[in-house]
Amino acid sequence: MAGPSASAVDSSGDDKLKSAIVSHSSEGSARVGRQDALERVIVVDDQDHALGDGDKLDVHQRGLLHRAFSIFIFNAGGDLLLQRRADTKYHFAGQWSNSCCGHPRPDEPTARAALRRLGEELGFHAPLTEQMQLTYRAADPLSGLIEHEYLHVFRGRFVGEPRPDPAEVGAWRWISVGAVRRAVRVSPDLFTPWFRLIAERVFDDPLED
Repeated sequence: MAGPSASAVDSSGDDKLKSAIVSHSSEGSARVGRQDALERVIVVDDQDHALGDGDKLDVHQRGLLHRAFSIFIFNAGGDLLLQRRADTKYHFAGQWSNSCCGHPRPDEPTARAALRRLGEELGFHAPLTEQMQLTYRAADPLSGLIEHEYLHVFRGRFVGEPRPDPAEVGAWRWISVGAVRRAVRVSPDLFTPWFRLIAERVFDDPLED
């Protein structure tokens, strides 16, 4: 593959899984994502009505429901852009996930925040369409932090290669929907809980171009 040297996602497990997910490593030295953890997020009720805002780390320690978004980017061939979260991320570090995730800042529209975060994490911009909304709750056993999100799911298309921030993205690759489904089925623990929850819904309800 062109670009950065390729490496296997995991040194153990099913051989077909390892061959299916081969990734580009993000180059450069990753800084600890403290600034990201110190941002403020929007606390909401179960109808996504804003109740106020809170320190991002505190909200995740307390498991408060807050507004968030997840982005699924596909290329012209229908492959999904996967990213492996950087090892310096404060929760769910090192796990594979959808193309990009984030939280709107107080008084920031969610769609605008999604575009901002796409550029910050992956170094490109693409038109996005909101596809669905849902809530979920997932605890990270390693950090003890809790993701409890009212999630806005966006989908977009991009032709090219990302230029990810190594503080956010440890590795990335384009992968077919079929290969993603097999990988999640064989080794679900490699993936973030929200990705496992929403991926099939995104795949089964594609947007028309």
